[in-house]
Amino acid sequence: MLAKRIIPCLDVRDGRVVKGTQFQNIQDVDDPVVLGKQYSELGADELVFYDITASHEKRSIFLDVVERVAEEVHIPFTVGGGIATVDDFRTVLKAGADKVSVNSAAVRNPGLINLASERFGDQCVVLSIDTKFVNGQWNVFVQGGRKDTGLELFEWAREGVQRGAGEIVLNVMNADGVKTGYDVEVTGQLAQTVNVPVVASGGAGKNEHFLDVLKNGADAALAASVFHFGEIEIQDLKQFLSNEDLPIRLG
Repeated sequence: MLAKRIIPCLDVRDGRVVKGTQFQNIQDVDDPVVLGKQYSELGADELVFYDITASHEKRSIFLDVVERVAEEVHIPFTVGGGIATVDDFRTVLKAGADKVSVNSAAVRNPGLINLASERFGDQCVVLSIDTKFVNGQWNVFVQGGRKDTGLELFEWAREGVQRGAGEIVLNVMNADGVKTGYDVEVTGQLAQTVNVPVVASGGAGKNEHFLDVLKNGADAALAASVFHFGEIEIQDLKQFLSNEDLPIRLG
């Protein structure tokens, strides 16, 4: 079995890492370059960088920040936010990203997934999905969780993988930032639906939350505030997971 991954997430707005709860009440955290370097040195398996307002503001990602973070980290680095074209993929990969995450643009233009995976390989293409339970089904949201597309989660995930997405990050908006645990049920259901790695996002509050979701289908667990505010130390978390017999990289 492949090792499970622990992935800190840098939500960046105006060049600073920020964090909110259920996409609201945003507060400043730190410099992304400082945090990225710190997580790389502390044993994170990967790092994710989201420019959280790029799509909503209809602008390009902050490339200078991406380049400065890439120079400091020595682990796989995923970048997303404002990615709308194959040229955007190329630009971000040249700036130092290992993988590129798409969300809103992929919903608007699903063919972007095909083009990007054909050009750069499916290992570079991450489909990020923000989802919320609405009127009896899991709907897909875009523009930083602001707009309900009406798309059904599992249908969209299957289509994304068929088009060439090599990984899915599932952010359950109901759980985001509330620290009551990942939505293990929907994450596990998605992991059974698609044949690519699924990264759980939204809800981490303690070590056991990571254990639950990783034992029940997720290949990796992404978190932000519990790492940013020192509530969970990455090495302590990984030792805990290893002690629970999960395959995890230590050291």
